[in-house]
Amino acid sequence: MRKGVFITFEGIDGCGKSTQLELAAKKLGEQSFPLLVTREPGGTAIAEKIREILISPQNSEMVNECELLMYLAARAQHVREKIIPAIEQGFVVLCDRFQEATFAYQGFGRNIPLDFLEKINSFATGGLSPDLTFVFDISVDLSNERMQKMNKAKDRLELNGRTFYQKIAEGYRFLAKKEPQRILLLDGSEPLERISEQVYCKIKDILKNHLSPA
Repeated sequence: MRKGVFITFEGIDGCGKSTQLELAAKKLGEQSFPLLVTREPGGTAIAEKIREILISPQNSEMVNECELLMYLAARAQHVREKIIPAIEQGFVVLCDRFQEATFAYQGFGRNIPLDFLEKINSFATGGLSPDLTFVFDISVDLSNERMQKMNKAKDRLELNGRTFYQKIAEGYRFLAKKEPQRILLLDGSEPLERISEQVYCKIKDILKNHLSPA
């Protein structure tokens, strides 16, 4: 069986990435593609435990260096235990956040140099990089509006201020401009159905050269 495809969904909170991932997964499932849906941090028992530590508001004293290394520890486990085996078996892997989240949040948000992040991330992933990444771009104001409507308690990262999220949004835009062939920047404020059509159209294009329905 030919190797699979690795596709990631990125953006600031409230951008719609998780919803778009679910819609894409539903369409792919209807076409009988072998599919793995996962997330970061998380995706495995060990990585989910690390996620609990990372997002808990009780851990507000966590320093940036610790935060970075915990994200990468979770990713190292996730990649080797779940993602790589699925790709080798020919699956389409859809992941809610991956390396671009590290570059945007820890790079632009926490001001850790990108060249350093690229090196340490490559060590964590064994050099694995997504075949395609969607970034859903929205304003911080729209992000706040959508998160308020969800009416859920804020996690540790969500407690950071407006400037933090502005930096992250700008970081995602920078990353998309840096790798336009791999990273597709989409307007997350457009109607959900229109965005979904754009996403699935792009996914179909990349699958033409990789997989066929079962």
